[in-house]
Order: sequence, then structure tokens, then C-alpha cells
Amino acid sequence: MNDYGQKDYTLFDIIGPIMIGPSSSHTAGACRIGYTAQSIVKGDIQSVVFTLYGSFARTYSGHGTDVALLGGILGFRPDDERIVDAFEIAKSRGLDYSFKTDYSDVAHPNTVNVHLVTTSGQVWDILGVSIGGGKMVIQALNGILIEYTGSYNTLVTHHRDTPGLLAKIAGILADRQINIANMRLFREEKGTKAIGIIETDESIDPSALEALSVTDGIYYFNVIEKIYD
Repeated sequence: MNDYGQKDYTLFDIIGPIMIGPSSSHTAGACRIGYTAQSIVKGDIQSVVFTLYGSFARTYSGHGTDVALLGGILGFRPDDERIVDAFEIAKSRGLDYSFKTDYSDVAHPNTVNVHLVTTSGQVWDILGVSIGGGKMVIQALNGILIEYTGSYNTLVTHHRDTPGLLAKIAGILADRQINIANMRLFREEKGTKAIGIIETDESIDPSALEALSVTDGIYYFNVIEKIYD
């Protein structure tokens, strides 16, 4: 046991080939949820609260879900040896973290809400589901229902829901020979805030990001590199 009352894990407990629990859903998938969450925020994280539902809530400590989620938030992928020291590394970085359980009914048993606060005061709520085989889906971002899988390089835009703006974003990518594999739009309501999830086959060119930064109507954007090789 370590100083935090947590079980000590070996590398093979977390990443395989032998994993705690019935499947990689509780470790590799959980790690990818945390990793994706910190990729979306792309800022210095001051605190994180994980609210676990369903099977996650019942078994998170024994199955290594807690250390996997925290390791992901620290920027570690599922095969990173530092995951086993996630609790100590978080303390050394001054990251405040906690785990809560909620036994309310949810659609999927391996569900977690990640509540993040950055050092600049930004607040993020990211709802993720570990769907099996180490894969995950982000289902909600700050209360807006989305679907992000991490299978592609992805541009996430927070923008004003106005006619032609999504086409303008797509045009910026097309001008640079960046092929769009999938594009989805999620919005709070017509004419207000929208989130674009634009998955691309190629890496997104820095010049495209520069063009997006001066495009009227885009509040915020970031790029998430694909998390599956």
C-alpha cells in the first residue's frame, strides 16, 4: 500500500498482458478517457473530479480504473510505465484529484464524468464511456452531446451556429489538402453555441490553425491527435 491508502500496482496489472478485472475496459479504456480529456482541455489542469457510474463505481479501485484515469489526465497513454505511479506524480505536480461514485442508472456500465478546472479558471465537464477492448467514446462535452472516438486526427471547434461557418472551416482544411473523413455538428440550440467534430486522415497543418484563429465566429478550437495507432 502507498501513502494514499491505494493498492500498489505493477505495470502488468495496468497495461497487460495480464490486466486487473474482466476486461481492458476498466484500465486501457479508462486511461484513454483521461488522456482524451486532457487533450481536449490543452491547458494546465489544477483539479479533477472523477464521478464514476455503473461498473466503474462498484469496482474502480480493485480494477485499477482510478490509477488509469488519473494516468490519462497526466498525459500518459495506456502503455506508459509511469501510470503505476500516477498518484505520486499527481501529488508532485500539485494536481488536486478525487473520485466519487454515483449509482444512478446510466446507459453504459463503464461511464465516467471528468470535471476539470484549469489554472486559468476554465471549467470542463467531459463524459466518457469505455466500450470494451481498450476503446472509448466521449459522449458529452460541457453538457453538449457529442460522439468522439479518437480514431482520427480531430479538430474540435467551439463556434457560433451561423450559416456558412462550418463550410468555411471545411474550406480552410481543403485548401491545404487535408481530407475530412467525418464531420459532425452538435449544438445547444439553433443560432447559439455549436461544437464541430472534424476527423481528418492527415495531420492538421499549422497554417490551417492560423487561419482558424482569425476566423470570425470561432470561439475556441483545438486539435486532438488520434489515440489509436
